[in-house]
Amino acid sequence: MKFWLSVGLIIFSIQHLVAQAIDKERLLEYYESQRYADAAQYLQSIYPADTRDTKVLTQMAYCQMMSGNFPEAEKNYLKVNTIEPNNVPVLFSLAGINSRRGNKNKAKAYLLDIIRLDSLNFNAYRQLAGFGENTGERLKYLKKANTLNATDPDVAYDLSMTYRELKQYQEAYDVLETAIAADPGNFTLQQAQLPLANQLGKYTEVVETGEKLLKENSDVNVINEMGQAYFYLKEYQKCAAVFKTLEDLGVQNEGTLYFMALSYRELKEYDKAEIYAKKTIDEGISNHTALYYTALGGIYEQKKKFPNALEAYKRGLTFDNNHSIYYRLGLLYDFNLKQAKNAVNYYNLYLKSKPDPGKEKEQVDYAKARITALTKS
Repeated sequence: MKFWLSVGLIIFSIQHLVAQAIDKERLLEYYESQRYADAAQYLQSIYPADTRDTKVLTQMAYCQMMSGNFPEAEKNYLKVNTIEPNNVPVLFSLAGINSRRGNKNKAKAYLLDIIRLDSLNFNAYRQLAGFGENTGERLKYLKKANTLNATDPDVAYDLSMTYRELKQYQEAYDVLETAIAADPGNFTLQQAQLPLANQLGKYTEVVETGEKLLKENSDVNVINEMGQAYFYLKEYQKCAAVFKTLEDLGVQNEGTLYFMALSYRELKEYDKAEIYAKKTIDEGISNHTALYYTALGGIYEQKKKFPNALEAYKRGLTFDNNHSIYYRLGLLYDFNLKQAKNAVNYYNLYLKSKPDPGKEKEQVDYAKARITALTKS
């Protein structure tokens, strides 16, 4: 509908162009088939390059913009803006072109010009929010846009997420509530409201809305929110069952496993509670934790803080029996702490951990040589 309206307006403007005879049917065909580059070239072939006719320039700029020729589109829109300054549609076009080219500062400047001319321009505030340099600035523009149109779903969603980021859960919930009332079938807004409802203790509402949403789409985020709501409603069996579906799908996380452990504890199913408590711990530990402690130990060594290095390496071993840590401990005890017995012990542990003989031949040979030397001494 918007496309045909645009075409109609363009063709109407063609009738007002005072220049050489123009083939309206040909131009209309270009627009209907969305051959904007051809339309722009045709207009350029008819009108002189130095024309100051704003209708002609606007038409050419529009066609160039729609065909992706942003430099020429900007050039013609700037001509129009010079001849007829403070033209809001032209300023919007210039903002759009600069936004798509990544020139955010220029795009923002044009949008600020628009609200200077029209302080109630919803679209300008909505777009300005996207250029907010920080949460506060983004919030300012989104609040203004929401004040002008509280039922716009995109603005309501973005404003709600911004409030949530600021932990202003009631404000975030209320913004979505208004938009949902205007569009009860908007599942995106309802799903966005679920975690807020949980934060505000509206657990029954979470379950009821979640059940409705799951009929449309089995979304893991909805299941997660429902599981939490069941727990706080003390419906522990349902909580465990809901989170078990996530585990079966392989999308469990530390939080879901934790709720399962607590639920089974409340149900006095202690064996299961123990299993899921251990799973929670395992999920909460990164596969790279041992590597991080190895790096920390190396830093302490460089700073000659050898007791700290020893503590870091041993801490790393509690997460993974990493052979490189055994080797580092062997070196630390050997050369820095001067404890030959401990050095031999960790060199042996390194060799028993079966390091890759191809990639670590030098370290393997060195560990064997040091064991021999330290044992003899």
